[in-house]
Amino acid sequence: MAVLIALGAFALILLSIGGGLWLRYKLPEDHLSGDSKDVIRLATALIGTMAAVVLALLFASTRGSYENTNSHVARLTAGILELDTILKEYGGPDSPVLRRALRDDVKYMIAAIWRDDAAPTADLLRPVSQEETVLYRLRQLVPKTPVQSSLQARALQIGVDVDQTRLTLFAQPDDTLSKPFITVLVLWLCFIFASFSMSSKANVTLVIVLVTCAFTASTAIYLILELGQPFDGLLQISNRGLTSALGPLT
Repeated sequence: MAVLIALGAFALILLSIGGGLWLRYKLPEDHLSGDSKDVIRLATALIGTMAAVVLALLFASTRGSYENTNSHVARLTAGILELDTILKEYGGPDSPVLRRALRDDVKYMIAAIWRDDAAPTADLLRPVSQEETVLYRLRQLVPKTPVQSSLQARALQIGVDVDQTRLTLFAQPDDTLSKPFITVLVLWLCFIFASFSMSSKANVTLVIVLVTCAFTASTAIYLILELGQPFDGLLQISNRGLTSALGPLT
């Protein structure tokens, strides 16, 4: 989706460049000189400044959201690793059962969070019954020693934190950017490039520079859109760490 939007923005900007070059030859000379030229420059500078500010704010916002989501994934991975270690230390016949349940939960977490544009549904959120989850099984444990009681309490604390983090990531919208926002930004860029192309007679150098700038602006929009969807696309957060966090039971 981000690629299509960026290509669409690039195409619209190219059309605006072509329209500006066409208007350069069609409009009377007095419309593009003197006071008219000054007004066009001021209007272009105003919209250019607004577009630059919006681009900077969008990038900062999406980058912050991306980094925050990435930290949640790291926290989830660390919590699962610690929980598995505690369950291993717990010992007894319950330990392998709980650790196996934890590995099943991790598979469901990955499928629910990295869902490839699938709509968030109850089946993705909880594909198995509550009784089969590791958190439920932890609550049903009956410790036999003070050490096991301490380990159970710590495991429950981590398990609740892991579950809350999982729900936070599951509720992450597929796209955090508002489409009208991007639409208005593209329209501003179209006006700016049309104004640029009207400022001088067409030549090869002018066209190459304008097309290069248009491509650069479209690339910036693409990067912002990619950052706005952390679990999809080219810049998606990797699930490799979560996938390989738990090895085979030993």
